[in-house]
Amino acid sequence: MHLAQLNVAHMRAPKESPELAEFVAALEPINAISDVAPGFVWRLKGGDDPTDTVRHDYGDLLLINFSVWESRETLWNFVYRTAHLDYLRRRREWFLRNAEPYSVMWWIPDGYTPSLAEGMERLRRLRAEGPGPEAFTFTDFHEPPTAEAENLAGQPA
Repeated sequence: MHLAQLNVAHMRAPKESPELAEFVAALEPINAISDVAPGFVWRLKGGDDPTDTVRHDYGDLLLINFSVWESRETLWNFVYRTAHLDYLRRRREWFLRNAEPYSVMWWIPDGYTPSLAEGMERLRRLRAEGPGPEAFTFTDFHEPPTAEAENLAGQPA
């Protein structure tokens, strides 16, 4: 199983604005770090330009990051043990504070590529129902289902 993660952030200003210039300048080097990080599998890209962001219909100022990792540990290491952390610590400079969950994770089969709609639905589910095996966070983490548990789930009660 691989770990899918989606996080969203509401930008304080349009991406092209001077207020976000430093953040936008960091997109290429931080994405380059993620792309070669141990355990990295895939990320949704906005285009061929390294500073392109994901295009979507969820609001003009909503920035979306969506990726797949081999494990919790490999995602954790990228987020908290690379230069990414320096920018994460500065997120309030570029993004509005979010009162509801802005990040969600869930397990997917190896080789499966989740859709953005699926990721947004997982985030909606986390916000509506709280963490569970289908939508969780680093804080309320759920281990991947075992083959035995998956087989039992398919059996009639």
